[in-house]
Amino acid sequence: MEKTLLYTFLFIIGISIANAQDQNTSDATVSGKVLNASTDQKLENVHIVNLSQVIGTITTKEGDFSIKAQVNDTLYFTYIGYKPLKVRVTNDWIKFGDVKIKMTELGIALEEVVVADVQLTGYLEIDAKRIPVYNNYRYSISGLNSGYEGGSRQPGAVNKVLGAIFNPADFLYNIFSKRSKELRKLRKMKKDDEIRNLLETKFDRETLMALLQVDRLDIDEILRNCNYSSDFIKFANDLQILDAISECYEEYKVLDRK
Repeated sequence: MEKTLLYTFLFIIGISIANAQDQNTSDATVSGKVLNASTDQKLENVHIVNLSQVIGTITTKEGDFSIKAQVNDTLYFTYIGYKPLKVRVTNDWIKFGDVKIKMTELGIALEEVVVADVQLTGYLEIDAKRIPVYNNYRYSISGLNSGYEGGSRQPGAVNKVLGAIFNPADFLYNIFSKRSKELRKLRKMKKDDEIRNLLETKFDRETLMALLQVDRLDIDEILRNCNYSSDFIKFANDLQILDAISECYEEYKVLDRK
């Protein structure tokens, strides 16, 4: 009887310790300093995104950062002119504290700048007519969160939109159904100010690809199948692309349930 009570007591203590460790791990933060790999220069305003928990932060003037993370979370470091970097969080990092993260500077070759073929005269009335304007319209359908961008306003645009809505593309089903776990992060991404601030300044889709585990071609194809115009796909910043994919995913879920 005494042995049984002893074993039970030890078992309860073991569970309590394990729960305490799990709690400490879930509440853990990791910290470090981001440096230039070749010069050890401290890098300020480096964006760090925890891809697993969808939260972000930036480095201080001294290159220091701290972010909530658990073991095996992946941190994604991005900085203009530097190669993006993914780092896995380990037990040792959480246990022993600060680490130095070194980012490699990219060799930036300036390409020839091509000026658009719009010749201005200096007369506002004339020049205003010469500047191209992209007239793309967003059509809303009752019952859905927003609508579809059908391109220029023309007789066939609405039919194109209705066709896309009532005949959801197999591509969207394949992409959204297989990546539902990653796409559930969309709402978190939209609420995190640091991530939104980062995406608002970017046009390369790299952070979106890392967060959603899709490649650039998939992102473009998702937007095309959601009837976003080629102008939007080409010129929108990453935050606008995030919002567009999020809207498309929410509408897809509505259609899929029906």
